Parts: sequence; structure tokens; C-alpha cells
Amino acid sequence: MQQKLDLGCACRWGGTTGTVGEAPFGIPCNIKITDLPPLLFEVSSLENAFQIGGHPWHYIITPNKRKQKGVFHICALKDNCLAKNGIQEMDCCSLESDWIYFHPDASGRIIHVGPNQVKVLKLTEIENNSFQHQISEDFVILADRENNKNENVLTVTASGRVVKKSFNLLDDDPEQETFKIVDYEDELDLLSVVAVTQIDAEGKAHLDFHCNEYGTLLKSIPLVESWDVTYSHEVYFDRDLVLHIEQKPNRVFSCYVYQMVCNTAEEEETINRSC
Repeated sequence: MQQKLDLGCACRWGGTTGTVGEAPFGIPCNIKITDLPPLLFEVSSLENAFQIGGHPWHYIITPNKRKQKGVFHICALKDNCLAKNGIQEMDCCSLESDWIYFHPDASGRIIHVGPNQVKVLKLTEIENNSFQHQISEDFVILADRENNKNENVLTVTASGRVVKKSFNLLDDDPEQETFKIVDYEDELDLLSVVAVTQIDAEGKAHLDFHCNEYGTLLKSIPLVESWDVTYSHEVYFDRDLVLHIEQKPNRVFSCYVYQMVCNTAEEEETINRSC
């Protein structure tokens, strides 16, 4: 049976009348699917961690084993082959897990964020082998902190003897500068990084703007408000506006808005330096 249908017109089909293209009638169809379509792709990953991107298409997973948490595999979509240097594991000890995702600038790069560093990785062809790709570092953004992870504590025993104890600090220890948020602004082609340091009972944060191509620090803006690491925070950056939303207990929200303005004198000084 064949019948000509026009969108938006009334139609009678299968004993019911409705408008073609509108719910719940939709577009009448007498095709019945009896078998499952062929499986095109299947992969197992821990905690539904799966991302796809890059040029050509690659995907990122965590192997489906608990002991593999924090380990990321970057594989080709067409044949599931692991890229060279495609196993990425950040050398850090922290309470919060690091995270990885394809760069939203459509460059095919990958951003891997940890508490004390942001790695931007690139996906390139292996020389003399166009069928396999490799992962290499494009640039790295490091937190401003001391290299020594050991903290020494002096204690005095009952006999008056001084004992020095050493212990390792976590990479996301609140007293050290820690990266919390990484975002990309497409119109300005900038990477924005929020770094937080707990000073006494109060946390202070600053928003850094980095060149998206080379990772060079271009501007650092200190946030006036304190940053409590126990609260939920979101920071949005769109052209000349920065929006910081803080969720406090009892569903109380605070919103802080910053607007960037062009400093003509500073811009002229920058131009003179570059000339």
C-alpha cells in the first residue's frame, strides 16, 4: 500500500486520524523491524568513562578494572588499536581524580588535568606509518608550588629530645596551589585555569589566561571573594565576562561577575616591548 503524505496535513492511517509530522501521530510508517541492526562498535570501560574525538577519530577509555582507575587508554576508533604512548597516567597522589578530555577547539588535541599540572597532548601520525598515531606533549602548565613534597615536623619527647618526622603531602593539599577548573574560550582562543590556595582558614583563587596554541601565561586575575574548597564552584568565561557561582549550604547561591576592560596604557607598553 502506498499513500502520498504531506507534512502538516490531516491523514488517516491504520484506523487513526492525525496531522502528519505532529505528535503523537508523527509520520506513518508500515516498516516493522524484526532483527537487531549489526553492531558497529563496542568497548568496555570503567564507570562509563568514554570520550570520542581527534583527527582521525580516536576514543579515550579507562580499562574496566578497579585497579586501573586513573589510567586512560587512547585508541583508534577504526580498529581499536592503542596509539603509541596512548596509555596516560598522571604521576600524582590526590583525593580527587585527574580528568582527561578532547580539546573543544576542534584541533584534535587532548587536555589532561591534574591537581598540579595541565597537560595538552597532541595526536600525530608516526613517521613512515600513516596507519598508526602517537601521543606527545604539546605543552604543560604547572602550578606555582615548591618542588619538595616532603613536610618536616619537629616534636619534642618527654626527655626533651627533638625528633624530626617527615611525611608526604598530597598533590591536592589545600595549602598548595591546586588547579580546580580548566575551560576554553573559543572567540578569544584562550585557555582559562582556576588555581586555588588555602591560606589559613580562607581560600584564595586566581583565574589565569593562557595562550591556547603555546600555553604561555598572558594574564592572571585574582578573585576578590574567598574560595571555600568545601563548597561547589563553577566559573564561566565568555569574551569579556567572568562569572563565578558558589553553592553554599542550605541551597544558598552566590554569584560574582567580573568584566574585563582594555587598559590602553598597558596595551601600548606591551606593543612597545614586542617591537
